[in-house]
Amino acid sequence: MTPSSDEVSVLLARMREEGLTLATAESLTGGALAATITGVAGASSVYRGGVVAYATEVKADVLGVPVAVVEQHGVVSQECAAAMAQGARRLVSADVAVATTGVAGPSTQEGHPPGTVFVAVASGQGVTARRLALRGDRAAVQAATVAEALALLHEILPGEEPRVR
Repeated sequence: MTPSSDEVSVLLARMREEGLTLATAESLTGGALAATITGVAGASSVYRGGVVAYATEVKADVLGVPVAVVEQHGVVSQECAAAMAQGARRLVSADVAVATTGVAGPSTQEGHPPGTVFVAVASGQGVTARRLALRGDRAAVQAATVAEALALLHEILPGEEPRVR
């Protein structure tokens, strides 16, 4: 379910054509999103960097997720994903940032079952976030999250290209 390098290449080419730079903020994907992006030759012309913020403190201290967001909504939330994306965008001075947070499993977190995931894309036009209900084991949830995060990024970019899946 992880996008092919050709699909990611198309996405990066679109961003390059638009003159856009990219950042990532990851929790449950643990760097898999950044690895998928940087696995494509030429990614350095678009990708600026990212943060793997697995611990809540890293989300707050490094990405600037407000404590109030964590207290009111939890780290498994649309609000946290949005704040993570905004923080990554600001931290590495990127035009666009993609964030992932949620529960890969096997156990629940904050009362959410495994497969409860939020992805968000922040740009100068605002933030778009999406809740996902994914199935499968830990690896399957992580792979599907990477695919969905890239699909959301593809959706918010200008143009009429097909979505990355």
